[in-house]
Amino acid sequence: MLTQNMINQERKNKLRWFVTISTLPLLGVVTAFGLVPTSDLGLNTGKISIEEVALPGNLAAQTASTTFWRTERTQAGDTVADLMQRLNIKDAAASDYLRNNTDSKSFRKLPSGQEVQAEIDATGALVSLRYLGNQGSQIIIKKQRDQFTTETVAAQLEKRLFVRTGKIKTNLYEATDAAGMPESAANQLTEIFNGDIDFHHDLTRGDKFTAVYEMTYSNGALVSAGKIQAAEFINQGHVYRAVLFSADGKHSDYYTPEGNSLKKAFLRSPVAFSRVSSGFTTARFHPVLNQWRAHKGTDFAAAMGTPIKATANGVVAFAGSQNGYGKLIVLKHSNSVSTAYGHMSRFAKDMRNGKRVAQGDVIGYVGRTGYATGPHCHYEYRINGQQHDPLRVALPNTQPITSASKAKFKSLANNFTARLNQLRNTNLAKLD
Repeated sequence: MLTQNMINQERKNKLRWFVTISTLPLLGVVTAFGLVPTSDLGLNTGKISIEEVALPGNLAAQTASTTFWRTERTQAGDTVADLMQRLNIKDAAASDYLRNNTDSKSFRKLPSGQEVQAEIDATGALVSLRYLGNQGSQIIIKKQRDQFTTETVAAQLEKRLFVRTGKIKTNLYEATDAAGMPESAANQLTEIFNGDIDFHHDLTRGDKFTAVYEMTYSNGALVSAGKIQAAEFINQGHVYRAVLFSADGKHSDYYTPEGNSLKKAFLRSPVAFSRVSSGFTTARFHPVLNQWRAHKGTDFAAAMGTPIKATANGVVAFAGSQNGYGKLIVLKHSNSVSTAYGHMSRFAKDMRNGKRVAQGDVIGYVGRTGYATGPHCHYEYRINGQQHDPLRVALPNTQPITSASKAKFKSLANNFTARLNQLRNTNLAKLD
């Protein structure tokens, strides 16, 4: 047992010597680094000093005078308190002014989606408030001393030209939406070309259009979509073009690049946003009378109460109820032409025999009076009392560009035609 202990002790001593010898190189390295003076390493031996720096005395005043801008849009059902909260306005005096003052009445009547800009200080007090009023004017509510005032600044209007091009896949309005055109511009396309293109029947998949139109801005905010300045419509391979021109700077109209008027003496349809539910035919099974008979007009189906417009300038020859037509208006035009509008729900105000109406005037509203199974306008185009298909009859044009205006028009038309030629073969959905 003793012998075994001696053997173990001898092993421990050998292990200690081994560890000591093996660590000598490491200790030497550490010692070597520890003996090198810091000056020989090229290090700067600096002193750390702490100095008290005084902040500017007006820093607090500068922070208090800092203002911030915030923009929000009104939402349906908004109260003054709701909008103030989203604008982060925390100002009892401003709240009282916006709620009760007569001058701030327009603020309390802002429509949904209206942009409002508020300038507030660091405490949430209102400095100024801005939004657009009527005709693009800017309303400014601001704090002067301890009182709020309201000021109306005349609109700083800016007109910008936009270009949109699209292709028909299903219908015109789907295509114009895809191209990013405003609805008013899409409506103008149909009005410009409806004398040459039957938008109810003639549109085909792959038809293309390009429109150059104005957008009006006030202080950077969109106010309204303006008129189309030039347009091209390719329908079934046939190219139609239009240029807006005003000879006197007051009245404008659309013409072909050659100077011929695109305005027809008659519109093809008296109802916008409609579809043809029954066309002109010599044999149709009448859904009410349950018998075969001629249908010598075109039925434009539309929602009850949709406005019905005069398709041409004329004089009211009849306004009343007549047999299966129900409530009917007949307009007398020049050159032995008259038009009839049946099944109205009601007439427009002051519709009476002898009243003069202009093309596009509302003369009544879609209904289902007389022999009708659903709301629509029964429209007839008559020559010497005989009905003709209103969608196929040749419509007369108005007067072309006068000789006196031809040079001015040609310069404008050539400019827009060049633009349309550049875009003809492009595949752009949007181009500004």
